[in-house]
Amino acid sequence: MPDLRLAGGEVLLHDGTWRVMRADVTVREGRIVQVGKGNGEAEKGKGLRPEAQVRDCRGCLVMPGLIQAHVHLCQTLFRGLADDLPLEDWLVRRIWPLEAAHTEETVYASALLGAAELLLGGTTAILDMETVRHTGAAFRALERIGIRATVGKCLMDVHPEGAPSDLAESTDDALTDAAALAQRWHGSAEGRLRVCFAPRFVPSCSGPLLRAASDLAERFDAQLHTHAAETIVERETVLRTTGLEEIAYLDSVGIAGRRAALAHCVWIDTHEMDRLARQGTTVVHCPSSNLKLASGVAKIPEMLAAGCHVAIGADGAPCNNGLDAFAEMRLAALIQKPRLGAGALPAAQVLELATLGGARALGLEDEIGRIAPGRRADLVVLDLSEPHLHPLLGDPVSRIVYSARASDVRDVFVEGRPVVLGHELLTAPVDHIVREADRAAAELHRLARLA
Repeated sequence: MPDLRLAGGEVLLHDGTWRVMRADVTVREGRIVQVGKGNGEAEKGKGLRPEAQVRDCRGCLVMPGLIQAHVHLCQTLFRGLADDLPLEDWLVRRIWPLEAAHTEETVYASALLGAAELLLGGTTAILDMETVRHTGAAFRALERIGIRATVGKCLMDVHPEGAPSDLAESTDDALTDAAALAQRWHGSAEGRLRVCFAPRFVPSCSGPLLRAASDLAERFDAQLHTHAAETIVERETVLRTTGLEEIAYLDSVGIAGRRAALAHCVWIDTHEMDRLARQGTTVVHCPSSNLKLASGVAKIPEMLAAGCHVAIGADGAPCNNGLDAFAEMRLAALIQKPRLGAGALPAAQVLELATLGGARALGLEDEIGRIAPGRRADLVVLDLSEPHLHPLLGDPVSRIVYSARASDVRDVFVEGRPVVLGHELLTAPVDHIVREADRAAAELHRLARLA
């Protein structure tokens, strides 16, 4: 790759706290090699190889790419088809029939549409749970479009409490398919694509499946990704069927520790927070989804105070109905304030959830999540020219969390490669993505025969 220099912008840095300095960011072979003061014009070519790309970032903020640690790209085509239902009805009446109807073509179209939305909105890396079949098609879409992604086939075996008959697999078949995906895709696209092992949630997974998923994660040096304590119904179901509270049960089968990311954790108690903190498990906060499905408000400030690792995610398009990390950050900050006071979960802390916290959830805390020499160059250039970002006074982090929008993202780089420039996706034509997604969604709706 040619050298890249983002010249003359305000650069968001983190060295214990957030700070902004006017600087040039220089990238070579996919990594940041220098963050140094420059005037963005006279010196913009100094120290670069002749074929270097220089991007004028004056009037912009250069920030780390945002990281979402819980999404379902296979559900992007379900947007608008599952509104105003509580989680259990939402799954049974809409999501599981639609997932069961998926084909390779519809999974590919769904992943491509979701990834396009994510990249255009400044999300450069994701932890993604697919459905039980056709996960290879999602990987092919993500390979093409250029996002950094850790992706897992959804694991559900025969279990009386939660796995629908048209999606459940035998334990052996589920694990064999997951291992084959890891053999094919883990570390592919020069390390940009990785595999995780993704049991859906305890009610749809047997104990042997959960334990084997943990063993596979160790074998492949991969992450674990599941849902936990999203609703009271789920919490009570797990206690009734296993005899343990959900966090304790997951711990007993190896779904815990630095490899594990547990989405939601709305219904956990103080002693469970302490257990999660001791384990080093990451909780992934999904505020829009938790509100739309009426699941509740996760006690994120209490988790952080207990020492828990926390990341953020939009979840899926049918329970949100967008994949906008800026909207999730703003909402994450706001929903705690009526409960705990105006100072609860300030902007700086929320931005850490969407950068450093997400990097940890993906097992990439030493690679992405902040701008520094040696880090992978997953970068976003935010255009500061729109009225809603002015006046340019006060805390720039507050401006990102409370005022910025996905539409303010001008440029996006993943591993130093431009994937969005001037608000335009470079890796695939958006009009084609949208047209194919609409066609695939209509076919999927027909096959699912929703009531």
